Amino acid sequence: MYEGAVQDLIDELGALPGVGPKSALRIAFHILSADSADVMRLANALKAVKDKVRFCENCGNISEMEQCRICADPRRDQTLICVVEEAKDIEVIERTGSYRGLYHVLGGAIDPMKGIGPDQLRMRQLFSRLSGVKEVIIATDPNIEGEATASYLARTLEAITVPASRLALGLPVGGDLEYADEITLGRAFEGRRLIGQ
Repeated sequence: MYEGAVQDLIDELGALPGVGPKSALRIAFHILSADSADVMRLANALKAVKDKVRFCENCGNISEMEQCRICADPRRDQTLICVVEEAKDIEVIERTGSYRGLYHVLGGAIDPMKGIGPDQLRMRQLFSRLSGVKEVIIATDPNIEGEATASYLARTLEAITVPASRLALGLPVGGDLEYADEITLGRAFEGRRLIGQ
């Protein structure tokens, strides 16, 4: 245990997701040995992100404006909405270059064990955006919570006659069959396509 400001810094760093006690200690000591100018740039970046960044009023993506750059882009296909759990998922999809529609960030996934149901997510906002939409692509994580969320969305969208699709799940390129789990391999079989189509 350290004293005062050093221990406070270690505790705060350790509270960040993915940062354990050893990493928090290493980061704290890196900050202690860094130039004051470097530390001030980090502090200013943290302050700026809290002061300037907000969530897009349409989709929930991060933005410094009322609308994110994707919602403000008139070249995007307004008839497609891809639903993701978190704003960070948008950048992953954008890097593929294969999707040119809009997005909707739910802000999490249905997780009854944590008391998170559809009402705690941005579902109402999604349903209010569906006028003129021809397809909702569900891109939630392939885990229990993501599957529960996808299932809820698919049922709800079917009831209001909005076509929904789910991202195909299966084997990664370059992967070996012997290392695939049963669920992934099963999804790969379900999502198979005829060659040449």
